[in-house]
Amino acid sequence: MDRGTQGPPSHDAIRTLDLTKSYGAITALDGCSLNVAPGEIFGLLGPNGAGKSTLIRLLLGFLRPTRGRASVGGLDCIRQSLAVRRQVAYLPGDPRLFRHINGWQTTRFFRQVRGGWDRIPVARLAERLELDLSRRVAAMSTGMRQKLALLVTFLADAPILILDEPTSNLDPTARREVLQLVREAGEAGKTVLFSSHVLAEVEQVCGRVAILRGGKLARQARMADIHRAHRIRLQLPPQHGPLHIPEPLQAVVRTRRDGDEVWLETEAELASLLHWIASLEPVELHIEPVGLQAVYDQVHPPHESSLS
Repeated sequence: MDRGTQGPPSHDAIRTLDLTKSYGAITALDGCSLNVAPGEIFGLLGPNGAGKSTLIRLLLGFLRPTRGRASVGGLDCIRQSLAVRRQVAYLPGDPRLFRHINGWQTTRFFRQVRGGWDRIPVARLAERLELDLSRRVAAMSTGMRQKLALLVTFLADAPILILDEPTSNLDPTARREVLQLVREAGEAGKTVLFSSHVLAEVEQVCGRVAILRGGKLARQARMADIHRAHRIRLQLPPQHGPLHIPEPLQAVVRTRRDGDEVWLETEAELASLLHWIASLEPVELHIEPVGLQAVYDQVHPPHESSLS
């Protein structure tokens, strides 16, 4: 993708159509179709074995699909896989770095491979991540090696970032800084595919999310819609009559009643509900946002455990 070109791009940053990868009788990814717009921060969710890593490897051309197609930056992920990887800065879930050299030498190696960046941005980002680049990689803690991998990923001059568990092994301060770097990448017009098990982090930085289950794309949602959804519990006065939901609200409110207790779920703006709820004269009223965790639990109920 040419970031110097004026006007909106003519293609999605990432697109898959019926993307499928099977290993004999085992299907790791099954009919996945999604698109990620240029400049979007897109969350990829699911437990181990759901198909996230398989999807990423297919996008990078490390695997050939059994069926379907994928493109990154308008480039075919199989026929143009080398050109795809030039467009992408990829942080794997288990980054491996040369252990016999120090942090500065590591950044020099990646600078020679990828081009771009000079010593000043390297030093600034290392300072933000509280990373000592003079230390040999072999002497670094797991968290420090993760910071070094993040540093070379964010400094790469690539329009698309694919981050697989970027905050793994980091302390809360470093996690917060990484999330800020993701936001800054989005503000700079970069596309970010953010794969994580930490739902709270995805909820903070992503505009849309996709949830995988058993290799299938089970749910896609906009975070704005999730944030608008609320769960409401109210206690009606004794012997309250039947509920009469105003017609404009019937399409956006789901109700369940057990005696004097009523549960409501809605994705409508609360302002449109509160006047009606007040007219019921509830004895008690509890309102809470649904949040990403509740949406995730609909796809992966908490009592289930991954068999992967």
